[in-house]
Amino acid sequence: MGSVRRASAWLGLVDDNGGENYYDEDYADYAEGAEPGQSWVTDPRVRVAADSAHDEGRRIATVTPDGFRDARGIGELFRDGIPVIVNLTAMEPSDAKRVVDFAAGLTFGLRGSIERVATRVFLLTPADYKVVNADHRTGGDGFFNQS
Repeated sequence: MGSVRRASAWLGLVDDNGGENYYDEDYADYAEGAEPGQSWVTDPRVRVAADSAHDEGRRIATVTPDGFRDARGIGELFRDGIPVIVNLTAMEPSDAKRVVDFAAGLTFGLRGSIERVATRVFLLTPADYKVVNADHRTGGDGFFNQS
């Protein structure tokens, strides 16, 4: 029992459970509702939306590669039909260029598209996705143009 809990029990603010552990011995290292044995994704370079979205086909992966060796993961995600956001800001310029060349060939070969979202950040979309530019839909006036 922690010192704060012991002090609270001594003052009579909380029930003293006879020195028993505050946490259950069968405490599992998984989130509520998760199945025991279900593994967590610990690689911070690859994040995919929740598995529930997999059934509905609405997943987007973000990848922040360290080097060209991580290009294979980008290709596997894209080949599975998942749009991929590739953040190359943490890479050396020479390796970043190689990854962009790989991604361009990948999207060309699978009839997808590649777009630059920001400096050294690219969006790879499979053939059945369409990227809509919000500026063209609004007509260019903008919400804050009150003239």
